[in-house]
Amino acid sequence: MSTGPTNGALAELLAGAAEGEEGHRRRALRRAARAALLWPEEAGELDRAGRPLTELRAVGPWVADRIRRWLDDPPAAPTPPEVRRGFLTRAEARRILADRPSAPRARADLQMHSTWSDGTVSIEEMVARSATLGREHVSITDHSVGLPIAGGMDEASLLRQGVEIDRLNAAGAGPRILRSIEMNLSPEGQGDMDPGVLLGLDLVLGAFHSKLRLTEDQTDRYLAAVRNPSVHVLAHPRGRRWDTRPGLRADWPTVFEAAAEAGTALEIDSFPDRQDLQGELLELAREAGVWISIGSDAHRPDELDHLEIGEAAALRAEIPPDRILNLLPADEVVAWAEAKRGRV
Repeated sequence: MSTGPTNGALAELLAGAAEGEEGHRRRALRRAARAALLWPEEAGELDRAGRPLTELRAVGPWVADRIRRWLDDPPAAPTPPEVRRGFLTRAEARRILADRPSAPRARADLQMHSTWSDGTVSIEEMVARSATLGREHVSITDHSVGLPIAGGMDEASLLRQGVEIDRLNAAGAGPRILRSIEMNLSPEGQGDMDPGVLLGLDLVLGAFHSKLRLTEDQTDRYLAAVRNPSVHVLAHPRGRRWDTRPGLRADWPTVFEAAAEAGTALEIDSFPDRQDLQGELLELAREAGVWISIGSDAHRPDELDHLEIGEAAALRAEIPPDRILNLLPADEVVAWAEAKRGRV
């Protein structure tokens, strides 16, 4: 038995094979391709240990047989199309983190969702799970009113959520909760919430959720977004999704220079399908001196583990620890956000 292709290569082989199938076989291969991003160990190592490949998520006997053939007789490394390019697997992320045991790990997860918008559990449950992962503080970043499909909150709901967060913080039962939001941005970079209400928050993420399949240059919308005085962090900047859309294009050095000048952070969205910003853009952001924020983008408790993918991406891109918001204590994150408001 051979270690053969990595999980990343297997994800592409499975996705490519799905294009030649129909019906339930096509669906099975596509499910396994996406699941390969999250397999906790390399399929080749599992096979070499004599364990069944069906231990892996979304792998039944028929898919396992296809994978084993690739492991035993490795094909040429596939070249992913842009829509599936530049994604870390969980197994790869864990290797990167294991190889750097002395590197500081995240104190915080700065993007997650609850039942106040499109999450599946309460704030309390998300915070309890975050505590088991060693988080010192977390940002609850439910969606804003301009995204009704995700149950976005209006200003009144946001204020009510703040009362609940204050109650949970007063109880002191878990990580400190930062009052935050993922505010919807228009294609012109404008927010959809009252700026006065946003002043009561600890952290404001801004994100594009529309016109994400445009192919023409979008530099102007990004410049408007990073210069928006209400936005602290530009979340999942390109809006890319694995095997769905490749993400928006822009003059990134210009965008990152403007973000650094405005003091706006750029996010690594750690959700496996997003991983946005990705490696080569993170390196450009590093050179520009941009602040980086990392969020799991979890919508249920088990997805909070995704943060390690973003941490690994930051390590691989050699982002300086003193430019990563997640490594700061909560009071310093809040002070950073206040300083940005004052700077604007």
